[in-house]
Amino acid sequence: MRVIKLYTVGFTKKSAEKFFNLLCQAGIKRVIDVRLSNVSQLAGFAKKDDLRYFLRQICNIDYIHLPELAPNKEILDEFKKNKGDWSVYTTKFLSLLKQRRVEETIEKEILDGGCLLCSEESPQHCHRRLIAEYLREKWDNIEIKHLK
Repeated sequence: MRVIKLYTVGFTKKSAEKFFNLLCQAGIKRVIDVRLSNVSQLAGFAKKDDLRYFLRQICNIDYIHLPELAPNKEILDEFKKNKGDWSVYTTKFLSLLKQRRVEETIEKEILDGGCLLCSEESPQHCHRRLIAEYLREKWDNIEIKHLK
C-alpha cells in the first residue's frame, strides 16, 4: 500500500517569505485550504484569491478549498469566541468529520503531497492536525508532517 504524504501548515506569525519557502522546500503539490472562511482581511497574503495566485507564481503549487474539512460556525464560535474547552472542540469536530464521512468523500490523491492550511500558528490546537490524524486512523497509510 502506497503511503500518502500529508503536510500541514498555519500562516499566523509567518512572513510571506517564510510561508512560501516552507511550502516550496517541502515539495508541496497543492495547498488544501481547510478554513471555514478564507477571505478575511486578517488573512493578509493568505486570502483565497491572493493565495491561489502566489502559490502558482512563487512555487507552482495548486490550491483547493475544502470547506467540508472545516469546523462549522457553531463549533468554531463556541471555541474561539466563548473560549471553549479544547477537548470539547476536539470531540465535536471529530464527530462532524465522521458525520460528513470525509474518509469516503475526499479523494486520497488530492491529499497525497498536499498541505492542509489553516491560520493557527501551531498544529497542537488546530483542526488541521485533527483532520490529518482522523484520516490516518481511517486509511492507515498516511505520513503526517507539520511544517513550522
